[in-house]
Amino acid sequence: MGVGGGVGEAAAVSAAEEAGKDGEGPGRGWRVKVRLRRVVGVLGVLVAAAVWVGMHCSIRRTAISKAEEGLVSMCEERARMLQDQFAVSVNHVHALAILVATFHYEKHPPALDQDTFADYAARTSFERPLLSGVAYALRVVHADRESFERQQGWIIKTMKHEPSPVQDEYAPVIYSQETVSYIEGLDMMSGEEDRENILRSRASGKAVLTRPFRLMSNHLGVVLTFPVYLDDLTADAKEEDRVKATAGYLGGAFDVESLVENLLRQLAGNQELVVNVYDVTNNSNPLLMYGSEVPLGNPSPSHICMLDFGDPCRKHHMICRYRNKPHVPWSAITPSSCVFVILMLLEYIIYAAWSRYDNVKEDYRKMEELKKQAEAADVAKSQFLATVSHEIRTPMNGVLGMLDMLLDTDLKSTQRDYAQTAQVCGKALISLINEVLDRAKIEAGKLDLESVPFDLRSILDDVISLFSSKSREKGIELAVYVSERVPEILLGDPGRFRQIITNLVGNSIKGHIFVQVHLADHSNLATEAKVEPVANGMNGHKNETTAVATSVSCNTLSGFEAADSRNNWENFKLLLSYEKNEMPYESVSDKVTLVVSVEDTGIGIPLDAQGKVFTPFMQADSSTSRTYGGTGIGLSISKCLVEIMGGQINFVSRPHVGSTFTFTAVLQRCDRSAVSDSKPVMLHPLPSSFKGLSALLVDRRPVRATVTKYHLQRLGITSEVVATIELALGAFSGRNGHSLARKLPCMLLIENDSWSSKVDVPLRSSLLEMKQNGQTPVLPKIVLTAAESDKLKGNYAVDSVITKPLKASTLAACLFQALGITQTQLSHEKQDSSGSLRGLLLGRNILVVDDNKVNLRVAAGTLKKFGAKVECVESGKDALALLQIPYKFDLCLMDIQMPEMDGFEATRHIRAMEAKANGEADTGDDSEVDRATRAGKWHLPVLAMTADVIQATHEECTKCGMDGYVTKPFEEKQLFQAVQKFLDPGMST
Repeated sequence: MGVGGGVGEAAAVSAAEEAGKDGEGPGRGWRVKVRLRRVVGVLGVLVAAAVWVGMHCSIRRTAISKAEEGLVSMCEERARMLQDQFAVSVNHVHALAILVATFHYEKHPPALDQDTFADYAARTSFERPLLSGVAYALRVVHADRESFERQQGWIIKTMKHEPSPVQDEYAPVIYSQETVSYIEGLDMMSGEEDRENILRSRASGKAVLTRPFRLMSNHLGVVLTFPVYLDDLTADAKEEDRVKATAGYLGGAFDVESLVENLLRQLAGNQELVVNVYDVTNNSNPLLMYGSEVPLGNPSPSHICMLDFGDPCRKHHMICRYRNKPHVPWSAITPSSCVFVILMLLEYIIYAAWSRYDNVKEDYRKMEELKKQAEAADVAKSQFLATVSHEIRTPMNGVLGMLDMLLDTDLKSTQRDYAQTAQVCGKALISLINEVLDRAKIEAGKLDLESVPFDLRSILDDVISLFSSKSREKGIELAVYVSERVPEILLGDPGRFRQIITNLVGNSIKGHIFVQVHLADHSNLATEAKVEPVANGMNGHKNETTAVATSVSCNTLSGFEAADSRNNWENFKLLLSYEKNEMPYESVSDKVTLVVSVEDTGIGIPLDAQGKVFTPFMQADSSTSRTYGGTGIGLSISKCLVEIMGGQINFVSRPHVGSTFTFTAVLQRCDRSAVSDSKPVMLHPLPSSFKGLSALLVDRRPVRATVTKYHLQRLGITSEVVATIELALGAFSGRNGHSLARKLPCMLLIENDSWSSKVDVPLRSSLLEMKQNGQTPVLPKIVLTAAESDKLKGNYAVDSVITKPLKASTLAACLFQALGITQTQLSHEKQDSSGSLRGLLLGRNILVVDDNKVNLRVAAGTLKKFGAKVECVESGKDALALLQIPYKFDLCLMDIQMPEMDGFEATRHIRAMEAKANGEADTGDDSEVDRATRAGKWHLPVLAMTADVIQATHEECTKCGMDGYVTKPFEEKQLFQAVQKFLDPGMST
């Protein structure tokens, strides 16, 4: 069946035998199947061989049968032609006999003599090509012998040329053809066989033949004798009448060999056949008339045809056979061999398919076993992660909780600094744990995304806030721009989107950072319109020596060269033109595809490390003395999250220049009117106090100026941009062709790098002079944008300094102070989640169940800080003792892992108790349940208070009847979202 198949089968058999050595399980069954397959394979080969032999024999038998049929046809054809030619010759002899009778008898003297007969016979010999000669013998009775001899001048002789003895009658030859003139005067009745033939011919009136004999030409021949009558006799004349009317006898010598040779020479295929003609009058001793008695080397088919030469007393037949034994035709070999090959191939296919099927079944069985082992390992891993997470988070909950409570006390500045530092380190450790668990959930395919409304711009403001202190410390630009065409509210997972942005910005904090968000269609148009070749290729897959751009544009946000040459003012301006032209979004579906770009001007990624950027726990600088930290897992998680969101992520990086990460995310549109009907969303409305105001920006970098305009526009402030302070003064005064299209701005925003001590006093003087000249009715407020607000405000005569990085809330706070606008709305905005959480928890009775006393103190302290009344127990049994219907608690926070009775079992007991109470309330039995109990269904909100954040734990919480979960340590925002739907004042308890 093939060497490869045999080796594979042998290996499979060996593996199966090793697997089944110790028992009679799957290994023994596998060996039995292999043996059965081998037996069937051998039987298949035998069947194919039998089919080949049978088909070969059948085709060969058919070919031989056709050859025999051809032999019969050719033999019959030759026999028929031989008879026809002999009959023609007989007819010519008969005609000559009639001629002799006509010109010899009843003519006195006879009109025929020997010379005339010989001349005529010679001239007409072409009509008798098969006869070597003809002669006429006269019937002479004994009484007329003497007169006949006197008349002829010679005596009648025997065949031995002796005087003929006395007999009743004689048949001496008187006329003969020149070729047989030697028989003239011989008595044809002197020979016994000739006499018999003459008598038979005379009595029947037909031609008769002699037995074969050797002619003068040394060929075998026969003599044809034909009677010549004096009168015309009827066909039914008697023998006596025929004898009386006989005048003589005409005979001719037939050359049988020449006859057959001439015939075969005229026919095609003579070379293939061997023909023998026999006189079989005596069956026991047949006489060969034509052919050779030499036996053939190989037996071959033969056919016998009877010959009728017109003499009923003599029998002749022809035997035909092939000269050589018929060869086996190719048709008997080729088709049978092809069928054999086809059968073998078919058998091999069936055998291979069967073998493959068995191998697949065996592999499937092994895979099922491995799957069970993998599932067991996955369960063990999940359990291990849950245990490790719980064991780490439990003490961390106490650490962070106590630090939080410590920070609420009166501390010295040094002590507060120590406590805050410890708190930051603890949160970093919790973040690392979350990343590892996220990676585990992604690998297990158990990471599900939420679909809730969220404000994308607010999320980006939050991310900016996280890295604002670092950016100020390093003096780097950190800016965000969101296209006007991006919807205000989107449906998606805000937490995961924030996680992606946070990871990318966190990796880029080594240099200037610019985050852009556009619609995919508009972004594609912009980049397709102006695409510059990147020197080191996509993802930097080129030699580092060639990583130098041919045409570099530094007109970027930071003023430094960007890794991606498309991140310049030309492309950015093209994107802005699409927004101003209000180009419609091409997609008519509810889905929105965003393109998010995170550009930095840091150290870049080395070329040899760019191929493994998204590999978990891999870092561009893996040395122990690396300059920058990180676990190397953030980008891997970001890539997985992007792909789950239906997008892709890519990057362009150049060493010592920077990197640009770009990803897409597919979200859904969401109208603000539909937010109230969907899941709750945390919205941060911006103040409306600034609407209608205008500002003039002074910034020599157009990209950075556009970012500032974006934040002003979010507050409702219109603005125009000039490059220098001189141009700004010209715009106020209308000089040099500059004029403001709208009303005079109320503020002048100046970028820090455009400001100096030399323009401080002159700018104020110029503005005062303009006011005195009536060119501007009100002096505009001068506001600087810089990283250090206090230092600049003390050194320069400015109204306010906006601290970078810019975001809407900090910009609004600075403008409130600079413009002197009432901050009623701002105070309303400061009501953060803590205030909302206090509104929910104030006066509520909450039961906290945890076996860890430190965690109890932390949870109780956190909840009491927001006005809740808290009672603590350390076991599930103690919790069940307190939780009796009617409940006196509004909420129960229950730990999962506890001795004696864990949180799952305790919750199941609670739900069983509630189901029993609700069932009794439905029966309406006053003796068992009071009317207050029947008034509503009992259901105590139970939230899991767990340090496990993997999916399996969440599913188990749902199965046992818990209403949700909060992670330890507490986060105020998560706690608010978890308890809002249960403790909202608008909802019944």
